[in-house]
Amino acid sequence: MTHANTLAARGHYFVPAASRYSTFLSVGIFLTALGFIFRLNGTPAGLWSMLAGGALIMYVIVGWFGELIHENMNGMYTQWEDRSYRIGMVWFIFSEVMFFACFFGVLYYIRRISLPELGGFDVQFTPYDKFTSAWPSSGPMGDAFSPMHAWGIPAINTLLLLTSGATLTWAHWGLIKEKRSQLNIGLALTIALGVTFMGFQVYEYAHAYAEMGLTLGAGVYGATFYILTGFHGLHVTLGTIMLMVMLGRGLNGHFSEHNHFAFEAVAWYWHFVDVVWLILFVFVYIL
Repeated sequence: MTHANTLAARGHYFVPAASRYSTFLSVGIFLTALGFIFRLNGTPAGLWSMLAGGALIMYVIVGWFGELIHENMNGMYTQWEDRSYRIGMVWFIFSEVMFFACFFGVLYYIRRISLPELGGFDVQFTPYDKFTSAWPSSGPMGDAFSPMHAWGIPAINTLLLLTSGATLTWAHWGLIKEKRSQLNIGLALTIALGVTFMGFQVYEYAHAYAEMGLTLGAGVYGATFYILTGFHGLHVTLGTIMLMVMLGRGLNGHFSEHNHFAFEAVAWYWHFVDVVWLILFVFVYIL
Protein backbone atom coordinates (compact mmCIF):
# COMPACT_ATOMS: atom_id res chain seq x y z
CA MET A 1 0.00 0.00 0.00
CA THR A 2 1.33 3.42 -0.98
CA HIS A 3 1.74 6.29 1.44
CA ALA A 4 -1.25 8.07 -0.10
CA ASN A 5 -3.43 4.97 0.25
CA THR A 6 -2.29 4.53 3.83
CA LEU A 7 -3.36 8.09 4.68
CA ALA A 8 -6.69 7.56 2.95
CA ALA A 9 -7.27 4.34 4.90
CA ARG A 10 -6.64 6.20 8.15
CA GLY A 11 -9.12 8.91 7.25
CA HIS A 12 -6.63 11.69 6.63
CA TYR A 13 -7.17 14.25 3.92
CA PHE A 14 -5.27 13.39 0.75
CA VAL A 15 -2.73 16.06 -0.25
CA PRO A 16 -1.63 15.73 -3.89
CA ALA A 17 1.91 16.32 -5.05
CA ALA A 18 2.96 19.74 -6.33
CA SER A 19 1.78 20.37 -9.90
CA ARG A 20 2.76 22.77 -12.66
CA TYR A 21 -0.73 22.68 -14.19
CA SER A 22 -1.84 25.82 -12.35
CA THR A 23 1.08 27.74 -13.86
CA PHE A 24 0.30 26.40 -17.34
CA LEU A 25 -3.34 27.37 -16.90
CA SER A 26 -2.42 30.94 -15.91
CA VAL A 27 -0.17 31.27 -18.95
CA GLY A 28 -2.91 29.86 -21.20
CA ILE A 29 -5.50 32.32 -19.91
CA PHE A 30 -3.02 35.19 -20.29
CA LEU A 31 -2.21 34.25 -23.89
CA THR A 32 -5.90 33.90 -24.75
CA ALA A 33 -6.79 37.30 -23.27
CA LEU A 34 -3.75 38.94 -24.86
CA GLY A 35 -4.64 37.47 -28.23
CA PHE A 36 -8.20 38.75 -27.93
CA ILE A 37 -6.90 42.27 -27.20
CA PHE A 38 -4.54 42.04 -30.16
CA ARG A 39 -7.41 40.95 -32.42
CA LEU A 40 -9.53 43.91 -31.32
CA ASN A 41 -6.66 46.20 -32.31
CA GLY A 42 -6.00 44.50 -35.64
CA THR A 43 -2.68 42.89 -34.69
CA PRO A 44 -2.07 39.72 -36.80
CA ALA A 45 -0.35 37.90 -33.92
CA GLY A 46 -3.61 37.97 -31.96
CA LEU A 47 -5.04 34.87 -33.61
CA TRP A 48 -1.90 32.82 -32.94
CA SER A 49 -1.81 33.98 -29.33
CA MET A 50 -5.44 32.93 -28.83
CA LEU A 51 -4.82 29.54 -30.46
CA ALA A 52 -1.73 28.93 -28.33
CA GLY A 53 -3.59 29.95 -25.17
CA GLY A 54 -6.57 27.76 -26.03
CA ALA A 55 -4.33 24.78 -26.76
CA LEU A 56 -2.52 25.23 -23.44
CA ILE A 57 -5.82 25.45 -21.56
CA MET A 58 -7.03 22.23 -23.23
CA TYR A 59 -3.76 20.52 -22.29
CA VAL A 60 -4.24 21.54 -18.66
CA ILE A 61 -7.89 20.42 -18.59
CA VAL A 62 -7.11 16.99 -20.02
CA GLY A 63 -3.98 16.47 -17.93
CA TRP A 64 -5.23 17.84 -14.63
CA PHE A 65 -8.59 16.11 -14.70
CA GLY A 66 -6.81 12.97 -15.84
CA GLU A 67 -4.74 13.06 -12.67
CA LEU A 68 -7.87 13.51 -10.56
CA ILE A 69 -9.52 10.53 -12.24
CA HIS A 70 -6.38 8.44 -11.70
CA GLU A 71 -6.24 9.38 -8.01
CA ASN A 72 -9.92 8.55 -7.52
CA MET A 73 -9.71 5.21 -9.35
CA ASN A 74 -6.73 4.25 -7.19
CA GLY A 75 -8.63 4.79 -3.94
CA MET A 76 -6.80 7.90 -2.77
CA TYR A 77 -10.02 9.79 -1.91
CA THR A 78 -12.19 9.35 1.16
CA GLN A 79 -15.26 11.12 2.53
CA TRP A 80 -13.09 14.18 3.24
CA GLU A 81 -12.25 14.71 -0.43
CA ASP A 82 -15.79 13.87 -1.50
CA ARG A 83 -17.19 16.52 0.81
CA SER A 84 -14.62 19.05 -0.39
CA TYR A 85 -15.51 18.47 -4.04
CA ARG A 86 -19.22 18.78 -3.30
CA ILE A 87 -18.76 22.07 -1.46
CA GLY A 88 -16.60 23.35 -4.30
CA MET A 89 -19.21 22.41 -6.91
CA VAL A 90 -21.97 24.08 -4.90
CA TRP A 91 -19.99 27.33 -4.77
CA PHE A 92 -19.18 27.06 -8.47
CA ILE A 93 -22.86 26.74 -9.37
CA PHE A 94 -23.66 29.61 -7.01
CA SER A 95 -21.15 31.78 -8.90
CA GLU A 96 -22.91 30.78 -12.14
CA VAL A 97 -26.25 31.77 -10.64
CA MET A 98 -24.84 35.21 -9.80
CA PHE A 99 -23.35 35.45 -13.32
CA PHE A 100 -26.73 35.02 -14.98
CA ALA A 101 -28.48 37.07 -12.29
CA CYS A 102 -26.38 40.06 -13.37
CA PHE A 103 -27.63 39.82 -16.96
CA PHE A 104 -31.22 39.27 -15.91
CA GLY A 105 -30.79 42.31 -13.67
CA VAL A 106 -29.63 44.32 -16.67
CA LEU A 107 -32.71 43.20 -18.60
CA TYR A 108 -34.96 44.23 -15.70
CA TYR A 109 -33.24 47.62 -15.36
CA ILE A 110 -33.61 48.36 -19.06
CA ARG A 111 -37.25 47.36 -19.28
CA ARG A 112 -38.52 48.78 -15.99
CA ILE A 113 -36.33 51.83 -15.42
CA SER A 114 -34.32 53.03 -18.44
CA LEU A 115 -36.95 52.77 -21.17
CA PRO A 116 -39.79 54.38 -19.15
CA GLU A 117 -37.48 57.27 -18.25
CA LEU A 118 -36.34 57.80 -21.84
CA GLY A 119 -39.90 57.58 -23.10
CA GLY A 120 -41.20 59.91 -20.40
CA PHE A 121 -39.19 63.00 -21.30
CA ASP A 122 -41.07 66.09 -22.44
CA VAL A 123 -40.77 66.33 -26.24
CA GLN A 124 -39.38 69.86 -25.84
CA PHE A 125 -36.36 68.60 -23.93
CA THR A 126 -35.31 65.47 -25.83
CA PRO A 127 -33.88 64.86 -29.32
CA TYR A 128 -35.82 61.58 -29.40
CA ASP A 129 -39.34 62.99 -29.37
CA LYS A 130 -40.75 60.01 -31.32
CA PHE A 131 -39.28 57.39 -28.99
CA THR A 132 -41.70 55.25 -26.96
CA SER A 133 -40.85 52.92 -24.10
CA ALA A 134 -42.69 49.90 -25.55
CA TRP A 135 -40.80 46.59 -25.32
CA PRO A 136 -39.18 45.05 -27.31
CA SER A 137 -37.18 48.12 -28.21
CA SER A 138 -33.85 48.84 -29.88
CA GLY A 139 -33.58 52.05 -27.87
CA PRO A 140 -33.65 55.54 -29.36
CA MET A 141 -30.74 54.86 -31.75
CA GLY A 142 -30.79 51.12 -32.52
CA ASP A 143 -31.51 49.52 -35.89
CA ALA A 144 -34.98 48.30 -36.84
CA PHE A 145 -35.62 44.59 -36.24
CA SER A 146 -38.29 41.92 -35.81
CA PRO A 147 -38.45 40.38 -32.31
CA MET A 148 -37.90 36.67 -31.82
CA HIS A 149 -41.10 34.74 -31.22
CA ALA A 150 -41.32 32.11 -28.51
CA TRP A 151 -43.48 29.45 -30.13
CA GLY A 152 -41.09 28.16 -32.74
CA ILE A 153 -37.52 27.01 -32.29
CA PRO A 154 -37.33 28.41 -28.71
CA ALA A 155 -40.28 26.25 -27.65
CA ILE A 156 -38.73 23.20 -29.35
CA ASN A 157 -35.44 23.89 -27.56
CA THR A 158 -37.29 24.15 -24.26
CA LEU A 159 -38.80 20.70 -24.85
CA LEU A 160 -35.36 19.34 -25.79
CA LEU A 161 -33.71 20.59 -22.60
CA LEU A 162 -36.55 19.41 -20.37
CA THR A 163 -36.33 15.98 -22.01
CA SER A 164 -32.55 15.95 -21.57
CA GLY A 165 -33.01 16.52 -17.84
CA ALA A 166 -35.26 13.47 -17.72
CA THR A 167 -32.84 11.26 -19.70
CA LEU A 168 -29.95 12.33 -17.47
CA THR A 169 -31.95 11.48 -14.35
CA TRP A 170 -32.79 8.12 -15.91
CA ALA A 171 -29.08 7.54 -16.50
CA HIS A 172 -28.39 8.42 -12.85
CA TRP A 173 -30.94 5.84 -11.70
CA GLY A 174 -29.19 3.29 -13.88
CA LEU A 175 -25.87 4.11 -12.23
CA ILE A 176 -27.32 3.78 -8.72
CA LYS A 177 -28.89 0.43 -9.63
CA GLU A 178 -25.65 -0.74 -11.31
CA LYS A 179 -27.36 -0.96 -14.71
CA ARG A 180 -24.49 0.06 -16.97
CA SER A 181 -26.50 -0.09 -20.19
CA GLN A 182 -29.13 2.29 -18.78
CA LEU A 183 -26.38 4.66 -17.65
CA ASN A 184 -24.69 4.74 -21.05
CA ILE A 185 -27.88 4.94 -23.10
CA GLY A 186 -29.21 7.74 -20.90
CA LEU A 187 -25.99 9.70 -21.27
CA ALA A 188 -25.94 9.17 -25.03
CA LEU A 189 -29.54 10.41 -25.33
CA THR A 190 -28.76 13.47 -23.20
CA ILE A 191 -25.74 14.29 -25.37
CA ALA A 192 -27.82 13.92 -28.54
CA LEU A 193 -30.47 16.28 -27.15
CA GLY A 194 -27.82 18.82 -26.17
CA VAL A 195 -26.23 18.73 -29.63
CA THR A 196 -29.67 19.09 -31.24
CA PHE A 197 -30.40 22.09 -29.01
CA MET A 198 -27.20 23.80 -30.16
CA GLY A 199 -27.97 23.02 -33.80
CA PHE A 200 -31.36 24.71 -33.50
CA GLN A 201 -29.81 27.71 -31.78
CA VAL A 202 -27.25 28.14 -34.56
CA TYR A 203 -30.10 28.03 -37.09
CA GLU A 204 -32.05 30.56 -35.00
CA TYR A 205 -29.09 32.95 -34.97
CA ALA A 206 -28.57 32.64 -38.74
CA HIS A 207 -32.27 33.29 -39.35
CA ALA A 208 -32.29 36.27 -36.97
CA TYR A 209 -29.29 37.89 -38.67
CA ALA A 210 -30.30 37.20 -42.27
CA GLU A 211 -34.07 37.73 -42.22
CA MET A 212 -35.13 39.56 -39.03
CA GLY A 213 -32.53 42.31 -38.70
CA LEU A 214 -31.92 41.03 -35.17
CA THR A 215 -28.22 41.74 -34.80
CA LEU A 216 -25.99 43.21 -32.13
CA GLY A 217 -26.78 46.55 -33.77
CA ALA A 218 -30.44 46.19 -32.79
CA GLY A 219 -29.94 48.23 -29.66
CA VAL A 220 -30.69 46.98 -26.18
CA TYR A 221 -32.96 44.18 -27.34
CA GLY A 222 -30.32 42.70 -29.63
CA ALA A 223 -27.60 43.10 -27.01
CA THR A 224 -29.52 41.47 -24.16
CA PHE A 225 -30.89 38.74 -26.45
CA TYR A 226 -27.48 37.63 -27.68
CA ILE A 227 -25.73 38.02 -24.33
CA LEU A 228 -28.26 35.87 -22.48
CA THR A 229 -28.86 33.23 -25.17
CA GLY A 230 -25.20 33.22 -26.22
CA PHE A 231 -23.80 32.64 -22.75
CA HIS A 232 -26.44 30.01 -22.12
CA GLY A 233 -25.48 28.31 -25.38
CA LEU A 234 -21.86 28.33 -24.25
CA HIS A 235 -22.89 26.61 -21.03
CA VAL A 236 -24.87 23.99 -22.97
CA THR A 237 -21.79 23.36 -25.13
CA LEU A 238 -19.54 22.95 -22.09
CA GLY A 239 -22.12 20.74 -20.40
CA THR A 240 -22.39 18.55 -23.49
CA ILE A 241 -18.60 18.13 -23.57
CA MET A 242 -18.63 17.14 -19.89
CA LEU A 243 -21.41 14.63 -20.58
CA MET A 244 -19.28 13.14 -23.37
CA VAL A 245 -16.47 12.66 -20.88
CA MET A 246 -18.89 10.98 -18.47
CA LEU A 247 -20.09 8.69 -21.25
CA GLY A 248 -16.49 7.76 -22.06
CA ARG A 249 -15.83 6.97 -18.42
CA GLY A 250 -19.06 5.00 -18.17
CA LEU A 251 -18.12 2.90 -21.19
CA ASN A 252 -14.75 2.21 -19.52
CA GLY A 253 -16.41 0.88 -16.38
CA HIS A 254 -15.82 3.89 -14.16
CA PHE A 255 -18.22 4.90 -11.38
CA SER A 256 -20.01 2.78 -8.83
CA GLU A 257 -23.12 3.11 -6.71
CA HIS A 258 -21.21 4.88 -3.93
CA ASN A 259 -18.40 6.55 -5.91
CA HIS A 260 -19.64 8.71 -8.78
CA PHE A 261 -19.42 12.34 -7.72
CA ALA A 262 -17.98 13.37 -11.11
CA PHE A 263 -21.23 12.20 -12.69
CA GLU A 264 -23.29 13.97 -10.03
CA ALA A 265 -21.36 17.23 -10.51
CA VAL A 266 -22.05 17.20 -14.25
CA ALA A 267 -25.71 16.35 -13.57
CA TRP A 268 -26.00 19.31 -11.17
CA TYR A 269 -24.48 21.56 -13.80
CA TRP A 270 -26.81 20.30 -16.53
CA HIS A 271 -29.93 20.74 -14.40
CA PHE A 272 -28.76 24.28 -13.57
CA VAL A 273 -28.48 24.97 -17.31
CA ASP A 274 -32.03 23.64 -17.75
CA VAL A 275 -33.42 25.95 -15.04
CA VAL A 276 -31.63 28.98 -16.48
CA TRP A 277 -33.14 28.26 -19.89
CA LEU A 278 -36.67 28.12 -18.45
CA ILE A 279 -36.17 31.54 -16.85
CA LEU A 280 -34.58 32.85 -20.04
CA PHE A 281 -37.42 31.46 -22.16
CA VAL A 282 -40.00 33.32 -20.08
CA PHE A 283 -38.26 36.69 -19.70
CA VAL A 284 -36.53 36.92 -23.10
CA TYR A 285 -38.92 35.16 -25.47
CA ILE A 286 -42.37 35.38 -23.89
CA LEU A 287 -42.60 38.59 -21.83
